[in-house]
Amino acid sequence: MSEHEPQVHGHCEPRFAAVREAFEENFRDREELGAAVAVTVGGETVVDLWGGWADPARTRPWERDTLVNVWSTTKGPVALCAHILADRGLLDLDAPVAAYWPEFAAAGKER
Repeated sequence: MSEHEPQVHGHCEPRFAAVREAFEENFRDREELGAAVAVTVGGETVVDLWGGWADPARTRPWERDTLVNVWSTTKGPVALCAHILADRGLLDLDAPVAAYWPEFAAAGKER
Protein backbone atom coordinates (compact mmCIF):
# COMPACT_ATOMS: atom_id res chain seq x y z
CA MET A 1 0.00 0.00 0.00
CA SER A 2 1.49 3.37 -1.02
CA GLU A 3 1.74 6.24 1.42
CA HIS A 4 -0.97 8.13 -0.50
CA GLU A 5 -3.41 5.23 -0.86
CA PRO A 6 -6.41 5.88 1.40
CA GLN A 7 -7.02 3.56 4.31
CA VAL A 8 -10.40 2.84 5.89
CA HIS A 9 -10.62 2.56 9.67
CA GLY A 10 -13.34 1.79 12.17
CA HIS A 11 -15.80 -1.05 12.54
CA CYS A 12 -18.67 -2.48 10.59
CA GLU A 13 -20.89 -5.35 11.70
CA PRO A 14 -20.74 -8.26 9.24
CA ARG A 15 -24.41 -7.87 8.28
CA PHE A 16 -23.52 -4.39 6.94
CA ALA A 17 -20.50 -5.53 4.94
CA ALA A 18 -22.05 -4.00 1.79
CA VAL A 19 -21.82 -0.57 3.43
CA ARG A 20 -18.10 -1.04 4.03
CA GLU A 21 -17.63 -2.30 0.46
CA ALA A 22 -19.44 0.74 -0.98
CA PHE A 23 -17.46 3.08 1.28
CA GLU A 24 -14.14 1.56 0.17
CA GLU A 25 -15.30 1.67 -3.47
CA ASN A 26 -15.73 5.44 -3.20
CA PHE A 27 -12.00 5.76 -2.58
CA ARG A 28 -10.88 3.09 -5.00
CA ASP A 29 -13.16 3.85 -7.96
CA ARG A 30 -14.59 7.35 -7.44
CA GLU A 31 -11.53 9.25 -6.22
CA GLU A 32 -13.09 10.18 -2.86
CA LEU A 33 -10.62 12.31 -0.89
CA GLY A 34 -11.84 11.67 2.65
CA ALA A 35 -15.08 10.72 4.34
CA ALA A 36 -16.82 9.13 7.30
CA VAL A 37 -20.06 7.24 7.74
CA ALA A 38 -21.92 6.08 10.82
CA VAL A 39 -25.11 4.03 10.96
CA THR A 40 -27.16 3.30 14.05
CA VAL A 41 -29.92 0.72 14.32
CA GLY A 42 -32.08 0.61 17.40
CA GLY A 43 -29.68 2.94 19.21
CA GLU A 44 -26.67 0.70 18.49
CA THR A 45 -23.85 1.84 16.22
CA VAL A 46 -23.48 -0.88 13.60
CA VAL A 47 -21.20 1.01 11.19
CA ASP A 48 -18.56 3.58 12.12
CA LEU A 49 -16.04 4.03 9.31
CA TRP A 50 -13.66 6.77 8.27
CA GLY A 51 -10.85 6.98 5.79
CA GLY A 52 -8.87 8.91 3.26
CA TRP A 53 -7.35 12.32 3.65
CA ALA A 54 -8.39 15.52 5.40
CA ASP A 55 -6.53 17.76 2.93
CA PRO A 56 -6.12 17.90 -0.86
CA ALA A 57 -2.35 17.41 -0.56
CA ARG A 58 -3.04 14.07 1.12
CA THR A 59 -0.76 14.79 4.04
CA ARG A 60 -3.30 14.61 6.91
CA PRO A 61 -5.16 11.32 7.33
CA TRP A 62 -8.89 11.53 7.96
CA GLU A 63 -9.42 10.74 11.64
CA ARG A 64 -12.47 9.52 13.51
CA ASP A 65 -13.08 13.07 14.75
CA THR A 66 -12.14 15.08 11.64
CA LEU A 67 -14.42 18.13 11.44
CA VAL A 68 -16.16 18.89 8.15
CA ASN A 69 -18.82 21.16 6.73
CA VAL A 70 -22.05 19.30 6.24
CA TRP A 71 -23.88 20.31 3.06
CA SER A 72 -27.46 19.66 2.02
CA THR A 73 -28.43 17.63 5.08
CA THR A 74 -31.71 19.50 5.46
CA LYS A 75 -33.04 18.81 1.96
CA GLY A 76 -34.60 15.47 2.87
CA PRO A 77 -36.42 16.69 6.00
CA VAL A 78 -37.58 19.85 4.20
CA ALA A 79 -38.97 17.78 1.32
CA LEU A 80 -40.79 15.55 3.80
CA CYS A 81 -42.27 18.56 5.61
CA ALA A 82 -43.32 20.16 2.31
CA HIS A 83 -45.12 16.99 1.24
CA ILE A 84 -46.88 16.67 4.58
CA LEU A 85 -48.04 20.30 4.31
CA ALA A 86 -49.17 19.71 0.71
CA ASP A 87 -51.07 16.59 1.76
CA ARG A 88 -52.85 18.66 4.43
CA GLY A 89 -53.74 21.33 1.86
CA LEU A 90 -51.46 23.90 3.52
CA LEU A 91 -48.91 24.17 0.70
CA ASP A 92 -49.52 24.52 -3.02
CA LEU A 93 -46.60 22.80 -4.75
CA ASP A 94 -47.39 24.69 -7.98
CA ALA A 95 -47.33 28.14 -6.37
CA PRO A 96 -44.26 30.32 -6.86
CA VAL A 97 -41.85 30.32 -3.93
CA ALA A 98 -42.51 34.05 -3.52
CA ALA A 99 -46.11 33.27 -2.53
CA TYR A 100 -44.73 31.89 0.73
CA TRP A 101 -41.46 33.83 0.91
CA PRO A 102 -41.97 37.31 -0.59
CA GLU A 103 -38.31 38.32 -0.22
CA PHE A 104 -37.37 35.51 -2.60
CA ALA A 105 -38.95 37.48 -5.47
CA ALA A 106 -35.97 39.89 -5.64
CA ALA A 107 -33.65 40.05 -8.66
CA GLY A 108 -36.04 38.67 -11.25
CA LYS A 109 -37.25 35.63 -9.29
CA GLU A 110 -40.88 36.75 -9.09
CA ARG A 111 -42.12 33.63 -10.85
